[in-house]
Amino acid sequence: MVVGEILEERELIIIGGGPGGYSAAIRAAQLGMEVTLVEKGKPGGICLHHGCIPSKVLTQAASKFKDAKNLEEFGISVGEAEFSFERWQNKKKNVVDGLSKGVEGLLKANGVEVIQGTASFTSNDKIGIEQDEKFEAFRFENAIIATGSTPLVPEFLKELHERILSPYSVFQLEELPEHLVVYGSDYISLEIATSFRMLGSNVTLVLDDKKDTFEFDNAITKELTRVLKKNKIKLIKGSEVKELKTNENGVQLTVHSSGETITIEGSHFFYSVGHRPNLENVGIQFSDVTLNEEGFIEINNQCQTSVPSIFAIGDITAGPAFANKAAKQGKTAAECLAGIPSEHSLALIPTVVHTAPPIAAVGLTEEEAAEEGYHVKTGQFSMAGNGFASIIGKKDGVMKLVSDAETDRVLGFHVMSEGAIELIDKGVLAMEMVARDEDIMYPYYPHPSLNEGWLEASEALKEKAIHIPPAKKKKPVSTN
Repeated sequence: MVVGEILEERELIIIGGGPGGYSAAIRAAQLGMEVTLVEKGKPGGICLHHGCIPSKVLTQAASKFKDAKNLEEFGISVGEAEFSFERWQNKKKNVVDGLSKGVEGLLKANGVEVIQGTASFTSNDKIGIEQDEKFEAFRFENAIIATGSTPLVPEFLKELHERILSPYSVFQLEELPEHLVVYGSDYISLEIATSFRMLGSNVTLVLDDKKDTFEFDNAITKELTRVLKKNKIKLIKGSEVKELKTNENGVQLTVHSSGETITIEGSHFFYSVGHRPNLENVGIQFSDVTLNEEGFIEINNQCQTSVPSIFAIGDITAGPAFANKAAKQGKTAAECLAGIPSEHSLALIPTVVHTAPPIAAVGLTEEEAAEEGYHVKTGQFSMAGNGFASIIGKKDGVMKLVSDAETDRVLGFHVMSEGAIELIDKGVLAMEMVARDEDIMYPYYPHPSLNEGWLEASEALKEKAIHIPPAKKKKPVSTN
């Protein structure tokens, strides 16, 4: 900043217009604050334009494509289903453009000043904004950092290639991969692996970081592994990557797994191994904002950093890189700045995976509950016994409740089933209300419905489930 440069004054400046940034901006404006939002691209951020929304357009396309091939059993004949990447790209563009215009309209309607440019701190109360060749300096009363994150690149990946796909570039494909090698174990890897398999690609899923399993409750992991095998997705566990080669015809991944060296040849390679915070161009070093050991901004339950007037939200803070986390934190920060008591917690943030069937969970797994010292009790129900699952022809999956045997308080909800993303709402609300198993067991459930799985799982906690065969009791051993 040039000495003597004129500083413009702002009440609140928000850096980043993704789900967290624009949610914070609108909530702050609703509460009477004058808000300036700085975004180098279009409002909506990476989630809307390159991540969450495009990925769900893909998973929905894959699911509908699979369903279309099974319509015959309902007496419906529509001819052979075909998938077109070109038409899919048009659908994705229409959805993204529509939502983007919606966000822009909401910001305008709420009186939020939007500046397209790159913002960086020059001190604890000053920000510079660069727009092409123009530079402006601002002094702020308060600021919220919401610059998101960038996918990590595996260490063994030495150079980029058109056949190597990131969590963003995969949605720019123009043709279906013949054989997609997926490297990762997170929800993004699972969504990509199952979606492209349903669309017709051969898929090999290689778990990253030498993992031997997925980070779900054991019941979900067991069912997921079975479904992957059923759908002919090859799963390689506990592997260490030795080499990745690429050429104009495909990729070759060499891994060491279970004491042997395996070479996997495919047409494309996809990776998803975590994320890093976008802080390199924010000028954090010119402020007194504190970072943790992993490089994420440290915040309290009000999203306040070590500098009282600077808040941070979303992927640049510790925890999962979820859009709903960012949006919740954005509203929390705005409310605290307006003097309203508000705080956030990651304890009951649901994990959702748009596989087929989808996966959703909230709270503790059986293993985590045991590690925390609870006397664990579980109830589990296979969706093969659910009437509505049979009607719609989607009987894969399981529902599981984890509870404390001493208090009957429910500690975790876990589901892999058609409709799981909507079904987990019951678990989130129940745990927020500190529900006991009787609170899940008592209400009427619509029939037939997938929701009845929760009733069966809760009754299974007391060995009272109607649609689960009784466990076989071991005969006493004779001493004669």
